[in-house]
Amino acid sequence: MAKVLVIEDQEDINALVTLNLEALNHQIERCHNGRVGYHNALSQQFDLIVLDLMLPDMDGLSICQGLRQQGCATPILMLTARSSEIDRVVGLESGADDYLTKPFSVRELQARVKAQLRRNQLLDQRQQQSEAITHGELMLCPQRRLAQLADIVLNLTSTEFDLLLYLAKHPGRVFSRDELLNQVWGYQHSGYQHTVNSHINRLRAKLEQAKPNQTYVQTVWGVGYKFNDQPSH
Repeated sequence: MAKVLVIEDQEDINALVTLNLEALNHQIERCHNGRVGYHNALSQQFDLIVLDLMLPDMDGLSICQGLRQQGCATPILMLTARSSEIDRVVGLESGADDYLTKPFSVRELQARVKAQLRRNQLLDQRQQQSEAITHGELMLCPQRRLAQLADIVLNLTSTEFDLLLYLAKHPGRVFSRDELLNQVWGYQHSGYQHTVNSHINRLRAKLEQAKPNQTYVQTVWGVGYKFNDQPSH
């Protein structure tokens, strides 16, 4: 049973999400206020946060950014009534792991939640048996969920860590966005390549902040992304 925090101010949608996630035997904590939801997310341990973009007192983007700045790596599924590309990208750039555009189907909601929770469970099982990976000055420790570059600990979200770890396990191999979406997020869905792009951009920014002259994640134009195990070259 997973513990899920639902932060949604529209009562009908909040109730719908809660009802259908309880049908999956998850423990749900409901919240209708942004600021209250933010404090609940920081003070308790959750397996997933379902977060609406537009909220009273504190909007979803501010909540997401605040949680990530506080070191909260809990996966976040963002709900948004906005369907434009820029709004989706902004949501992902704020630190969300995935997003759903309203109106959404119950089946898709359940599938996304299952994918996030299944991904974490599978990765936890694998990482309990995984040894640390080192490439140059970059060290990834799956058991501790620790990423360190040049003695600087990287503040990565759960998905950012999983994405970097997956790429680092296959240095030099080029992955398409669809392949990464399937392997890291646990589903394939046309039109959601922005999820991968945004996470790659955010991951690169954090790596480059720690080591500006090294490029660990490279773009292969027209194909996808690969991990560079010789970042100084």
